[in-house]
Amino acid sequence: MITIYGIRNCDTMKKAFAWLDGRGIAYDFHDYKKLGADEALLKKWAARAGWEKLINTRGSSFRKLPPEKQANLTERKVFALMLENPSMIRRPIVEAGRTLLVGFDADEFARQLK
Repeated sequence: MITIYGIRNCDTMKKAFAWLDGRGIAYDFHDYKKLGADEALLKKWAARAGWEKLINTRGSSFRKLPPEKQANLTERKVFALMLENPSMIRRPIVEAGRTLLVGFDADEFARQLK
C-alpha cells in the first residue's frame, strides 16, 4: 500500500494526487496539518533519504524564519523546526513498500510506482 504524506492544499501535493489518481493508483493520505508528524517518522525517513532532503527550505514557512534560524542547519535543528511547524516538511513524501520518494517528480514516480 502507498501512503502519501503532505498538506492537502499544497500545489505540489495536488500534482502528486492528480498523477496517482490519473493512473488509478490507490493510496492513503496522511495530512501533516491534521495528523502531525512525529520524530520517529522523521528519523526513519532521514535514515533512508538524509535529513537535508526533508526540510522544505523553499517554502514560505522556512523563508519567514529569522536568518539565525535558517543558518547552520543540523539534523537536530531541522527536526525541531519540522516538528514545530509541519509545513516545513518537504512534500509529498511517499512510502510504497521499500520505496521512499521525497518531493514530486513525475518521471521518478513513473519509475518507482507501478
